[in-house]
Amino acid sequence: MPSSDSNQHDQRSLTTTQVMAALRRIIRAIDLHSRALVQRFGLTGPQLVVLKELVETSPQPVSSLAAAVNLSQATVTGILDRLERKAMITRERDLKDKRKVMVSPTSAAEDALAGAPPLLQEHFTDAFSGLADWEQTQILSSLQRIVALMEAGSVEAGPILTTGPLDATPEKTEAFLDPTQVENGT
Repeated sequence: MPSSDSNQHDQRSLTTTQVMAALRRIIRAIDLHSRALVQRFGLTGPQLVVLKELVETSPQPVSSLAAAVNLSQATVTGILDRLERKAMITRERDLKDKRKVMVSPTSAAEDALAGAPPLLQEHFTDAFSGLADWEQTQILSSLQRIVALMEAGSVEAGPILTTGPLDATPEKTEAFLDPTQVENGT
């Protein structure tokens, strides 16, 4: 007859395996969504987030844009460099304050957004907001505990569901999301 301690150990091991599998499914869903964005639209998730913000509120200075999308100004500047090369944004000095650079979307950006699917975090946000307050708090608490257990508390991350560097080019993102690497768990 198996001991109670053995049964508890087996249950904990099973639970640990299930938690790790759930985390892997989350990572995989983000990978697949990121890959689809790059392959279908030639834009990364962070680029789409920046474009959406600009279409909703522009022109605006880089600092305000960075704050609005919860990314560092350096990261946003890198994203803007790539979007400017694609002719999706324009940058001009503010007429009143020459120290500020104002960013605006072009018609190409608006066209790209018109055909783009909702971002993964938009679907998540809609579903999450439909949960009861106690359930939202429970999920937040559990995720914060997982971050602590994984010693990831010092890792900076904005609320953008993507993998790889946030200022990546579609080419770098495609390389990062190589299906052979994802499927092999690397």
